[in-house]
Amino acid sequence: MKQRILMVEDEPGLVLTLSDRLMSEGYDVDSREDGESGLEQALAQTYDLIMLDVMLPKKSGFDVCRKLRQSGVQTPVLMLTARNQVVDKVVGLQIGADDYLTKPFDMMELLARIEALLRRSVAKPSETLMAYQFGSVKVDFRKAEVLRDGSGVTLSAREYQLLKYLIEHRGETISRETLLSDVWGYDATPETRTVDVHMAWLRQKLEENPRYPQYLLTLRGLGYKFDS
Repeated sequence: MKQRILMVEDEPGLVLTLSDRLMSEGYDVDSREDGESGLEQALAQTYDLIMLDVMLPKKSGFDVCRKLRQSGVQTPVLMLTARNQVVDKVVGLQIGADDYLTKPFDMMELLARIEALLRRSVAKPSETLMAYQFGSVKVDFRKAEVLRDGSGVTLSAREYQLLKYLIEHRGETISRETLLSDVWGYDATPETRTVDVHMAWLRQKLEENPRYPQYLLTLRGLGYKFDS
């Protein structure tokens, strides 16, 4: 069966261009031109991916994404926007978006992001966690909130996504390449230390003794594992 994509975008020319290209790539595409109708469609039908513009008539992309997550819709969301402010990206990711692409973008990059999100969605465990606790840390996935000893812990959007991914795949040994592909959405290079740096930050914030982590483990030559 063809994978289904809902595109919520108010630029007619872009809708036509993207729809033609995505259908030529084998996707089944529906489109809506405002936030209200886009939300109604996303709640009424089942999709494999939702492409959501931020600046929409009637209801913003942020509001649509937030409402979808509050309604229990876990379909991957790719935010599209002409904005290029870091705060907008952080807000989008914190309210439940899975990735963010700024206009104008290259078509090949868009297709790569879509493929990565669809691959991640298929690879996710079937269970849907509402919350998870390890040691003194509690993660509330509905609120995208992390508490340690009852106090809020400030995580960047990417740190939160990495932690969430590790918890969802707890007990598994996960390579750096897999994390870069599934969490960051791009291929690894020999010089890439992005994962190592983010893991170090998570340990500083969540482990009792970051030098000797109990939960966020490194397996030399193999990758990482969340052990709980």
